[in-house]
Amino acid sequence: MKPTLVILAAGMASRYGSMKQIQSFGPSGETIMDYSIYDAIRAGFGKVVFIIREDFAENFKSIFEPKLKGKIETDYVYQSLDAYMGKHTVPAERKKPWGTAHAVLCAKDAVKEPFAVINADDFYGKDSFKKAYDFLTKEANDRTYCIIGYELKKTLSENGSVSRGVCEVDENNNLTAINERTKIYRNEQGKITYEDDNGGLHEVSEDSPVSMNFWAFAPNVFGLIEESFQKFLDENINNPKAEFFIPILGDEFIKSGKGVIKVIPTSAQWFGVTYKEDAPVVLADINKQVEAGEYPKNLWA
Repeated sequence: MKPTLVILAAGMASRYGSMKQIQSFGPSGETIMDYSIYDAIRAGFGKVVFIIREDFAENFKSIFEPKLKGKIETDYVYQSLDAYMGKHTVPAERKKPWGTAHAVLCAKDAVKEPFAVINADDFYGKDSFKKAYDFLTKEANDRTYCIIGYELKKTLSENGSVSRGVCEVDENNNLTAINERTKIYRNEQGKITYEDDNGGLHEVSEDSPVSMNFWAFAPNVFGLIEESFQKFLDENINNPKAEFFIPILGDEFIKSGKGVIKVIPTSAQWFGVTYKEDAPVVLADINKQVEAGEYPKNLWA
């Protein structure tokens, strides 16, 4: 059974100010997502499931269906606020989606095989998809999931600080914690630094493995997410800003002894559009990869 790629594309792109998921970056108008799907197909994935907003569906399908027809199976899932709420009802003041783990839960009926989850607007690189495919076809099971770990130095922005989940691992490279560092940047001395809530500065190793939200799961994870989401709602239903993120689920999975999450290192260069000013850099980086022969000039020709 070929693994599936689940793409989180329902985000509101608040920081960036536009639907960056469909912005053109490649020489033939390719989006960042196109490169992820292309890399997934060549790694061996059999299906792609897009998690999108329903009001954006027609526009979205008109962009992706013509390109992908006959190349990979596609499916679409809508993340709606009232999905999988159980005994809870959506509070009137709640406007934003419930977060990335809830988005994955919305794909429960569309995904029956081992699967990877990625962000729509991040460029992950060929090596990551190959490693995720190998893991999903050889190692993934009900007690073993994984996260692709990027080298921190390969994930920074030249245009401001970034938030990164810095992974702590044990001697077997299994995840023990993800520490959310919300203000990471390279300082004037060239050292990577993070600023804590009190303004304190801490140096971070260049090679620290960080999560860029590239996960790989066995399908039993849906039951765990559903259970965890009910607990989250019990505690956070009236907090309009609370979000149910995948790392919350990961943390619960390892701390409750339900299983392990392997951190699989990649040397791939990550890039993404955190700030509007990042767009030309991503454009140039993708063009460099095309010129180096990593990707064809037209992915879907």
